[in-house]
Formats: sequence, structure tokens, C-alpha cells
Amino acid sequence: MKRLAALTAALCLSFSASANDPNHIDCGSCAAWNVAQKPFKIVGNTYYVGTKELSAMLVTTPKGHVLLDGALPQSAAQIEANIKALGFNIRDVKYILNSHAHWDHAGGISALQKASGATVLASEWGARVLRAGTVEADDPQYNPKHIEHFPKVANVRAVKDNEVIRVGDVAITALMAPGHTPGSTTWTWKSCEAGKCHDIVYADSLTAVSADDFRFTGGAGKPDLSDSFRSTIDRIGKLQCDVIVSTHPGFTDTLDKLAKTTPTHNGFLVGGCAEYAAASLKRFDERIATERR
Repeated sequence: MKRLAALTAALCLSFSASANDPNHIDCGSCAAWNVAQKPFKIVGNTYYVGTKELSAMLVTTPKGHVLLDGALPQSAAQIEANIKALGFNIRDVKYILNSHAHWDHAGGISALQKASGATVLASEWGARVLRAGTVEADDPQYNPKHIEHFPKVANVRAVKDNEVIRVGDVAITALMAPGHTPGSTTWTWKSCEAGKCHDIVYADSLTAVSADDFRFTGGAGKPDLSDSFRSTIDRIGKLQCDVIVSTHPGFTDTLDKLAKTTPTHNGFLVGGCAEYAAASLKRFDERIATERR
């Protein structure tokens, strides 16, 4: 969690993207976020196939695969190449799951859906945004003077809280986690290896990044979202959690854990949900304190 503060600051500087070309997003951090990352195994049938700073996960089964997130529009080709490098075929991806519908996590989904023919799953709010290719006015980052666009996504279905998605012998559960966006979703499943099954958490962002005039404490006819956001943080912190990967891998030290992994030691099997939540709550409380001054 040591990089959470720095990455949150980068998000604050980068959330306004160029609206001119939704197929290639330009932002202050986009080039750094999109640096190529060699794909790697987390544990069992769970793999990391994203970029250096934008997560995408692949869960494989003999009956088809599940991809989680698509990073930037310009990340899609890299994600597809990473899937191929692991020996899998994009056409075998049955579902693409989205954490939240912002251009840095959903931007590549349109191209990946077309390449795979997969059904895309997201929260009800997220599904609307994916279909439209633009965020709604209740998004904390919504700015009417600089509206966020990314490629519209086809074949999208909404899921509900605690809904279970099954492919082969894998069951992935959707957990609604509103806060960073109204439709944020954390996904959980089990991956088994050497006769032991591990609880995997793909945790959505818990950062209170927003447009300059947005207040999580509400006011001017807007609702106070602070208790709801805290409930989300508390929910994530209490999850059964052998492995956690967040939407930005630096939030959960994913590449540091990879560096500590050896043939006899899996550096990812260290839990981390409670620590992720605690660090996020500290940052959130600091944000709320500034709003209430």
C-alpha cells in the first residue's frame, strides 16, 4: 500500500482526458500507465494480463475464460497479446467484467469485446455508461466542460450485488462497491493450486478522486455520500482475502509481490484486503476533513 498516496495524486492530475479521440486517450499519466508489462501467473488459473499501471486479470477454465477490465483504448492490443503469450485465445473469453466505467479501466473493453465476442458484465450504472461511452452526471469526476468519452461497448449486461457468474468450474461474485463511482464493483473468486483453494479479490478503486466542485459530503441539493463510501471501504476490508489486486496494481503493490515470488514462494498469497481498506479509509477521512473545514 506504500504507493497509494502517490498514485492517488496522479489520478487527481490525470482524470480529465482528451475528449477529441475516444479511441486513443491522452492524459497526464496515460503513457506511463500504458507501459508494457509481461503477463504473469498470480495463482492457479488466475493471471495478470494488464499494463504496468492498469490492471487486467484473466481467469481460465477448460470451458472458457473470464477477463476483468480493459484498461485504456490503446491498451487493448497489449492485453490481447498478453493473453496469447500465456497460451490462451481471446476467442475463448466468454465474459469481460468491468470494475468501473472510466476510460482508464473500460476504454479497451469495446475492442476486446469485438475480438472475443464476449458478453460484458457491469453494475447497472456501469452498464449504462459502457453502452453510452460517457460518464453520467452523478459521477464524482463528471465535468460538464470536459466530458469523458471512450469507445461505446456492445453486448453489455447488468449484474446485481452478490450475483454469481459461472464459467466451467469457476464462480465469480459481483460485489457492489459504490464510492469511486456510483457503479463501482469488486469481483471475488477462488483459484486452486496444489490441492488448495485461495480467495482472490479484484478490488475496485477506493480513491475519492473528483471534479474540483464535487463534495462527497453533499450540499447544494446533492446527497452526502460519505457514509456510503465508508461502508464500501469497510466491506472490502472484511472480505476473505488470500490475494488482492486492485485496478491500479500499485495500490496493492502487485508488481512488488511479483518480484518477491520464487519457484518455492508465492509473493501474492499475503492477504491485504484489511490493509488496503485501512490505507483507503485514512485517505478518505483526510478528504472529508478538508470538505468540512
